[in-house]
This record gives sequence, C-alpha cells and structure tokens, in this order.
Amino acid sequence: MKQIRNFCIIAHIDHGKSTLADRLLQTTGTVGDRDLQAQTLDDMDLERERGITIKSHAIQMNYRLDNQDYILNLIDTPGHVDFSYEVSRAIASCEGALLIVDASQGIEAQTISNLYLALEHNLEIIPVLNKMDLPSASPEEVKDQIVELIGCQREDILPASGKTGQGVDLILEAIVKRIPPPQGDPSAPLQALIFDSMYNNYRGVVAYFRVFNGRIRSGERVKFVNSGKEYLADEIGILKLKPQPRETVETGDVGYIISGIKQAREVQVGDTITSMERPCIEGIKGFEEVKPMVFAGIYPVETEDYEELRDSMEKLQLNDASLVFEPESSAALGFGFRCGFLGMLHMEIIQERLEREFDMTVITTVPNVSYFCQTTKGEMLTVNNPSDLPDPSHIDFIEEPFIHAQVITKSDYIGPVIELCMHKRGVITNQTYLSSNRVEITFDMPLGEIVFDFYDKLKSISRGYASFDYHLIGYRQSRLVRMDIRLNTEPVDALSALIHADKAYELGKKMCEKLKELLTRQQFEVAIQASIGAKIIARETLKALRKDVTAKCYGGDISRKRKLLEKQKKGKKRMRQVGNVEIPQSAFLAVLKLD
Repeated sequence: MKQIRNFCIIAHIDHGKSTLADRLLQTTGTVGDRDLQAQTLDDMDLERERGITIKSHAIQMNYRLDNQDYILNLIDTPGHVDFSYEVSRAIASCEGALLIVDASQGIEAQTISNLYLALEHNLEIIPVLNKMDLPSASPEEVKDQIVELIGCQREDILPASGKTGQGVDLILEAIVKRIPPPQGDPSAPLQALIFDSMYNNYRGVVAYFRVFNGRIRSGERVKFVNSGKEYLADEIGILKLKPQPRETVETGDVGYIISGIKQAREVQVGDTITSMERPCIEGIKGFEEVKPMVFAGIYPVETEDYEELRDSMEKLQLNDASLVFEPESSAALGFGFRCGFLGMLHMEIIQERLEREFDMTVITTVPNVSYFCQTTKGEMLTVNNPSDLPDPSHIDFIEEPFIHAQVITKSDYIGPVIELCMHKRGVITNQTYLSSNRVEITFDMPLGEIVFDFYDKLKSISRGYASFDYHLIGYRQSRLVRMDIRLNTEPVDALSALIHADKAYELGKKMCEKLKELLTRQQFEVAIQASIGAKIIARETLKALRKDVTAKCYGGDISRKRKLLEKQKKGKKRMRQVGNVEIPQSAFLAVLKLD
C-alpha cells in the first residue's frame, strides 16, 4: 500500500486537464506512442467533437522513482459546472488532487468550486500552472492568485505545459512525495466503494470500485450492501488503457468487477461491495446524493418505442449516474419520462447520446425546475409541472429554489453583468477584486431564471470572459403565477409556464405574437390568448382563410351579397366548434428562444 497513490485532476473547463493527462500517460509509458492520440482518455465521439470531458476516466500508471516502483491511479474529471457530480465521485475515491490553472486565464469560478469540494474531503492539493508555453501567459500574476486562494508557498506551484511536456517529471515526483498513500486495513473485511459503472453488450454491467479495506479475489461470492444482492466475481482486474484481469485487487487499489449483472438498476453508484464469507458491518459513508437542477419531459416520437426508450435510459443512467428519471404521461405526447438534469448542457448531451448510442429520436418538453406549493388546507405539494398547480383560490403561497451564484469576470464588464443579474431577479451579495482587472461577483437568484439562456447571455455580454458557478441554497417564497396559453379557449398543457407575476404580461404578449407567426392559418379564425386563471392578459387573432363567396355576384341588390356572407359566417362558426389546431414542434422550441 505504501507504493500506491490515488489522485484526480481538477480544473475549470478548457484549462488543459486532458492534454496534461496525455503527457502523464506518455511519460510513465502507460500508453505507447502508437496508441496515443489527443485526449486519450476521452473515448466518446461527442467528447472529441466538443473538446470537453463528459465522463470521469480512471487509469493506472506505473512509475519508478529512487529505485522504487510506484502505482499511480489517476481519475481525469470534467470541468463544466453541469458535470460537477462526476467530480464529486472522483474526489471521494482519492487522497490527492492536481489543481490545474491556465497561466493565461488565471483562476475561474469552477476552479474555486472544485477546490472547495476537494478541501472538504481533506485531499492534498498540488497546484500546477499549465500552458506556460503560451505567449499570453502571465505566471507571476496567476501565482499570486493561487497563493491567495489556497495559502501555499510560491515554490509549491509547479510550472508545466501539457503541449510541450514541460514540468511533467516534477508533477510525477510531487505526486509520489506529497500525496499520502491510502489508509486501510488489508486484513479487515472487504469494503469497496463503487464510483462508476458502464454497460457492455456482451458481459452486462461493469462496475468500477476503489478498495478501502480488505481485498477482493476472483471467483469469490460478493454482496452489494445497499441493494442486498449477491453475485459471483467472474472477473476482476485493474484499469489500464484496456482492462487487465487480476487474481486479487488489494486495499487502496482501483479496479473493475464483472459479475454477469444484466439489470442496470441493480448497480448503484455509491454502493459498497463486501465479501459473503466475511461481510463488513456497514457501508462506506460520505457519498453525496445527486441534486438535479433542471427538469424536462422526454417522449418517444412513436408511442410504441416507449419500452425501448426505457431500456436506453437505464443503460445511459449506468454510465451517467446524475441522470434521474421517472415515468409520466401527457395528453398531447403520450407516455414518456420526466427527467432531472444538472443543467442545460447536461440535458443537451443526454439527448444527443440517446440519438447516437441508442438510435432513439425523442421530443423534449420545455425545461423547468421544481416548486413547493402550500395550499390553504396546510398541505405542502411538490410541483414539477405547471399543470400540477392547484386552483389559485386554494394556494396559500409558492416557494421556488434559489441559488448562490458566483461570476468571475474582467472589471470592464461589471456593469452589463450586474444588469443581467438584476434583470433575472438576482440580489448582489458581494463583490471582490481578485486582482486589478478580475472581479468576483456573488449573488442570490431564482434557479428558474438561469435555466434557459442565462449562461449564453453572460458569455455574449462578457465576450466569453465571464465564468459562472452556482449551488442550491434552499427555497424562498415568491409571487409566482401559472400562465396558460389558450387556442380557441382550449389550454395547451405543454406551453404552460410558472413565472413571476411582474413578468407575466410581457412574456404572455411575446408568446402570443410568436405563435401567431408560427401557426398555419386555418379555415376558421383562431384566438391565441395568454391567461392567468380566468383573466386574459394578452391576445392575438389568426385570421381565417376565406373563399370570396361574393365573386359570382356582379351588381344587383346588396342583400344577396349579405345573405351569402351570413351563410359563410355560420359555416365558419360551426367549423370552429369542431376544428383542431395542430402545433408544430418548432413552436415549442421557438417559445424558449423568445429573446
């Protein structure tokens, strides 16, 4: 155990984690030059295309220092705020972390957030200044920021470059010397934490674990503590670039287990594996639960694909434990699932992975967040969908989720950033200058306001310089109302929204105008209305397509024309009573992008 080091890499998005991981793999000879490619550990096409890490990846490296062989277990983590759950799982399995900061961009919001996660788990932090080869690098200024943030010595910060390979040997040496070896008792009953899993079409579920106490042997009977299920460890091994089978995996090591599990729901990330011969008394504690932030419905295009979609979602959940879903049905779309995501990028990635990996074309409804509603009878209801909200006369008050957000930006953009936050009902709580031209603004605001376009707007007003991070701080009372969109007095469920009373009129008017553009004209007049309860707050009218019935009258008495027009009017009225208006999918999506 003294020769094992478990560590992860944490950083803000695009600060060069995956490139530096490539250099570590190359220097330790874990991956041959023939197998090496840019972002070796990012094995999904989607990760390569977008240049972001979506999944944590574990790999074992062998390193020799002072005539002593060491085993280094690396977990490369994502940097985007939407995948912070992956980071928390990696941190729970490690004793140390490389904190990577881009020498040209300095410290950003996600760096701080991931660092606090690591400090909560008492990890040893090794600060690394990456991208030193860039002409725009300002190492002295960024070093000051790091010293101020974590209180280390200036000489503890390692200069490096993932591109040229500068400083990689120093990093490997620091990992061995600074990160403590894993603690644990090899002779105690087996305790291993499952931190990730994936689905293999031929072998079933493959679970990745970290052994905290005892050892696991190939062929022995094991038990998953939380689910209470028993299995035979058909194959166990360690994680190199390709999995390598072993007879035993010892305390402190990271490995995988294949036990022929076919049902995806039987493996839970955060569960504890123990032996049947000598079971441990309790599971491993301190593993955090996933907190979905954004909810949306996912429905198959064809209703008969429902079961296939369920299978695909379960297999995807194995690979991405932060996806939460439950069945629901809608009058317009049939059977589907209500899914919880960590953010809008996460939702986009899930939709794309369903299409690519499982050939499932799906319809996604308007994303929203969860609310609490207290009725006049004193009941507390959880409202996931605006249509679940009771009648306004039965509502005492509504609470919505609030977040504590931090934005780090250049001081030139303070004005527009504060204006955007205040427009989204944010309250500024603090403003700190990190350096002469970098400022950190913290504010509290409703989660519902950032769900759609907040991040995109923040990027455009700051020309890409602002970084954003947030966490949930609880629920607060708000003046919220349910706004319905009606077509010929019939409410359209999928377009209902829970919004703040002050913004209802403005949004209702915009939605009616947008729908008037998007809906095709019918043989009868269509009234498009926005309403709160029984009160109509906005209206647009889509005129009917009409045949000119008076064309055949040339001259003659006006009463003949009037008779024909009255007859047409009656027909249109009858048609309107039985007619249906189809809403195209483009209308649902366009309503989201109103601004």
